[in-house]
Amino acid sequence: MLALCGTGRALCLVVVAVSLGSSTAYASVSQAAPPDNAVIVWDRNAQTAIWDIAGQQPQVQARSFAMVHGAVYDAVNAIAGTPYQPYLAAPAAKGGESTDAAVATAAFRVLNELFPAQQARLTTQYDEAMATIPDGGAKRRGTTVGAQAAAAMIAARRNDGAFGDQTWTVGTQPGQWRPTPPAYASDGAWVGHLKPFLIPSASMFRTSGPPALTSDRYARDFNEVKTIGSATSTVRTADQTQAAIWWHDRHLAEWEIKRQLATNRRLSTLQSARMFAMVDLAEADATTACFNEKATWHFWRPITAIQQADTDGNPETAADPTWTPLLVTPPHPDFTSGHACFTAASMTALTYFFGRDDISFSGYSAASGTTRHYRSFSQAIAEVIEARVWGGIHTRTADVQGAKIGQQVTAYAVKHYFKPRGQ
Repeated sequence: MLALCGTGRALCLVVVAVSLGSSTAYASVSQAAPPDNAVIVWDRNAQTAIWDIAGQQPQVQARSFAMVHGAVYDAVNAIAGTPYQPYLAAPAAKGGESTDAAVATAAFRVLNELFPAQQARLTTQYDEAMATIPDGGAKRRGTTVGAQAAAAMIAARRNDGAFGDQTWTVGTQPGQWRPTPPAYASDGAWVGHLKPFLIPSASMFRTSGPPALTSDRYARDFNEVKTIGSATSTVRTADQTQAAIWWHDRHLAEWEIKRQLATNRRLSTLQSARMFAMVDLAEADATTACFNEKATWHFWRPITAIQQADTDGNPETAADPTWTPLLVTPPHPDFTSGHACFTAASMTALTYFFGRDDISFSGYSAASGTTRHYRSFSQAIAEVIEARVWGGIHTRTADVQGAKIGQQVTAYAVKHYFKPRGQ
């Protein structure tokens, strides 16, 4: 690929994406970089509501972003003549509607439903966006399309199990999960019982579970994370430490990566809507499937396993009652890794959308104070698997199996959703 502009507005060589079936082809042209399209703008607005203000954790964020972009996609796709399969339904449209009005309305109405406490702020943001669109029939009809897409999404997710009262099973036997320091919290069990967006069942990609405590595989996982994931590890490199912190940042770099790709690859509004919906809905279902695994196996975290290794019956493990990980352990079981599920789903969806793996991108984390660069989507998957071990919060098997679930979810999604009509 030829070098692309960043997010600036200087004259430069760009790449225009043209969707061809399941992949995307590119043609080079010389032009000034356009302003961000409405999908990118409202993804940024969604981030403000979902994370900057509401502070939703990743397993909760996934549902919120999926709802926003599923509705936006259906609205934009309808106005474009429904060239792709709708997610829920295609609102009636003739093609002359304002796409910007439809995107703003769909996103606003979903966000307003999700975050009623932010209604005043969201309304001001929406009114300001709509004020930039010329008044007239196109604006009115676009608003109607967006409202209908949002209403369909809101109705579809009503009573979907979000924020249910499920709790994690707390055990006392070797291998069983229990809350971990410093907060000894238990949170997010409902996510594994959430109604999926795409896959038929949260348990459809059930694994055979973590390795037996007395197995060689378990001993290898144990000793690896004990050595390299310790807060005081002497074998973890500075770059590995930065990577562990970068991937643990609750302000997920994946958000900016999607916007970066949409901008740098010069995606149209329709292409952006389709890409964001594919990625975000796959991420949501991968997270649900992962948490369903956690609920099934309720396997202990490395900090518990290492501190209580004298109870596991494995002669190749040794207890260290004072061991602590580099990162703070999240308040739910080890198996499988939520971030590995999430990232593998998103990166696999991006590979499918662009029709290639070898696309470069980067992301900044304030938590680590670093920007990490990737040459391909598969490189990011490989690194998140390592990073959760380097951070001392997951075993390798939990990461590998989590990534596998994420890839399986996306494979199902692209086979059954978002396809060009007629395929």
